[in-house]
Amino acid sequence: MGRSVMNIVKTALLFGVLWGVLLAVGYMLGGNFIWIFALIGLVGTFISFWNSDTIAIRSMRAREVSPQEAPGLHRIVQDLADQAGQPMPRLYISPTQQPNAFATGRSPKRAAVCCTEGILQLLDERELRGVLGHELMHVYNRDILTSSVAAGVAGVITSLAQMALWFGGGRDRQGGGIIGALLAMILAPLAATLIQLAISRTREYSADHDGAELTGDPLALASALQKISGGVAAHPLPQEQELQDAAHMMIANPFRGGGMGQLFSTHPPTEQRIARLQRLAQEMGRA
Repeated sequence: MGRSVMNIVKTALLFGVLWGVLLAVGYMLGGNFIWIFALIGLVGTFISFWNSDTIAIRSMRAREVSPQEAPGLHRIVQDLADQAGQPMPRLYISPTQQPNAFATGRSPKRAAVCCTEGILQLLDERELRGVLGHELMHVYNRDILTSSVAAGVAGVITSLAQMALWFGGGRDRQGGGIIGALLAMILAPLAATLIQLAISRTREYSADHDGAELTGDPLALASALQKISGGVAAHPLPQEQELQDAAHMMIANPFRGGGMGQLFSTHPPTEQRIARLQRLAQEMGRA
């Protein structure tokens, strides 16, 4: 089984566990109000997904650029989009010195790709092509929908758990059952968050793999990730709410990480991503 297929299976399994946590919390509440909260979460998820392009672009203060303003960027993306048989996305540049990039949009026809000024200055054309291949595959794989649904379900679980802790109710509220219920209500949001982040990391691996296959050059992306990692460490972004909401879309975690922070990171460790790309290059005969 190929790595891309394995990542799809892993994502499906993680979603299954996430929905299992939601149903378990709902059961412990006795089913009261669970469908109301689920509906609210679904509406919130839909709104977030529908406006994903404008939210992320606004958070990075990016502006759309024409082919005349950024001919090299347009040429690379147009070539990759043509190669994938997909429409050309809108292109944006963010006035941010941190080297980073992201793609967003609810469908390939509504896609937008954004690069920071920092990444355009740091990478050569080959490396930039590797990054853009990765970002386009996020759109083509419908990862924005995947991450939106995961965030929505995790949010519903957290809301239900908070309601249970504050207002009580539900099953097994006698004797030792109440202790187990309280522990579950505390641990359920943590579990939901960890699963949501695991889904995000799995989709990053898939975009690395599929993007490298699109460009035919896994080592270009590996080299870019190495440079980006150093640049992000030198220019971490402030952990503002708008940036936190967009962080999972970026090619590298824009915040200062390390230590226990890796457990709550939206991205896999850079070393592991590079190692996977190096193995893929060997399989493709490009090492």
